Amino acid sequence: MANRDIARRIAAQRQNLGRQRIRLMATLGGIVIAGVGLTLMMGRSWTPPLDVLRVLLGQEVAGASFAVGELRLPRAVLSVLTGFSFGLAGASFQTMLRNPLASPDIIGISSGASAAAVFAIVVLGWNGLSVSILAVGAGLGVALLIYLLSWRDGVAGARLILVGIGLSALLESLIAYILSNAPAWVLQDATRWLTGSVNGAALNDSLPLLLALVVFGGGLLLRGRDLAMMCLGDDSAAALGVPVTQSRALVVVCAVGLISVATATSGPVAFVAFLSGPIATRICGAVHGSAVFAGLIGALLVLFGDFAGQFLLPARYPVGIVTGALGAPYLLYLILRINRNGGTA
Repeated sequence: MANRDIARRIAAQRQNLGRQRIRLMATLGGIVIAGVGLTLMMGRSWTPPLDVLRVLLGQEVAGASFAVGELRLPRAVLSVLTGFSFGLAGASFQTMLRNPLASPDIIGISSGASAAAVFAIVVLGWNGLSVSILAVGAGLGVALLIYLLSWRDGVAGARLILVGIGLSALLESLIAYILSNAPAWVLQDATRWLTGSVNGAALNDSLPLLLALVVFGGGLLLRGRDLAMMCLGDDSAAALGVPVTQSRALVVVCAVGLISVATATSGPVAFVAFLSGPIATRICGAVHGSAVFAGLIGALLVLFGDFAGQFLLPARYPVGIVTGALGAPYLLYLILRINRNGGTA
């Protein structure tokens, strides 16, 4: 009888936790939708909600069709998809390696994609889709190189992070060297790949990223429960039936693919992948499915960061500068906390 009571209590707690997570997810999703609505209405001029709705339904509205349909809507869609991609992939890396510093923009994967794009624009004279394809390939290649260099009877999280930071510094030096010899007329295009921006977005730009979210993001979500078990350590996860090596390989491929496509689309929007996971953990705890929360947090960071950079600051700034200003202090705080706690976050 006592065992049945305990089982009922555990089942009731799980149901309450599930309902709480659904409410939190619905709340965050509602905030994202509301944020998109606000960015469609607000700008250099105010567009009434009814006019925005008419434009979204495909009607021609004088004074609103161009501002909403051609300028604001593509920018908002790309911001949400970019932020969700960075947040989901960043949280997956941090969970898998059990370290908040294990973010793709910290360990050099975004730098690899950016370096390839800058090289293609400045040295090879490429543009458009060819640059994006090269950036995706470079992101995957850098991730593989980091993995190989950090391998020693397995991959330890701390060793992988240190190798990634060192390789990131090397890639940043390469980018600086290429830009120092770049003609003035290509600097603007190249700079986009360093700061992260959704300026000049078109709806067609979002299609590759949407496809990547379906393929790679779906793969990450399918491994969400395995990731939650891996938080307990590899041995404990294996004892619970998790195929650790297979799951880690799939998570790395999916997360790197998602980060690379997002970087190829919008540039390396600074610290979104790094910040989203810790914020999501504060909200919902380190439980199965928290990567979805991180994706929604990332969408909000990019959406409102871009709006702030365009309309709330004295000058107009790309979204990467705004998110970088938010993330840098947290990075310093995290490093100091790890140092004070003797290597643990």
